[in-house]
Amino acid sequence: MSGHDTRRVLDDHLARRMDGDLEGDLRANYATDVVCLSLSGVRHGWDGVRAQAAELRGLLPNATYRYRKLLTEGEFGMLVWDGDADGTKVRDGVDSFVVRDGRIVAQTVHYHVVDH
Repeated sequence: MSGHDTRRVLDDHLARRMDGDLEGDLRANYATDVVCLSLSGVRHGWDGVRAQAAELRGLLPNATYRYRKLLTEGEFGMLVWDGDADGTKVRDGVDSFVVRDGRIVAQTVHYHVVDH
């Protein structure tokens, strides 16, 4: 897979997340057996992605996100992002991705939530 194809998948992923379309993002961009790794542990499949997203929503309810940088090289991608919600924020959140055959097959997520 070329970096261009990886970029296309990740651009669509981010656009759908900004629109609040988690289910559409899963159908369009994630392998059904995706592996997600974070400080919370290892999660599997679409339910793992849903759980990861719910955890972040719980920490940053009604947050606004800013995607600061998206890098791709071959099947690999890295996103640097910030999030702001009432009373809390994330600075320098980082997600890494592996994209194969047009689907995200692995994702790592790291962020630290701080009070404003």
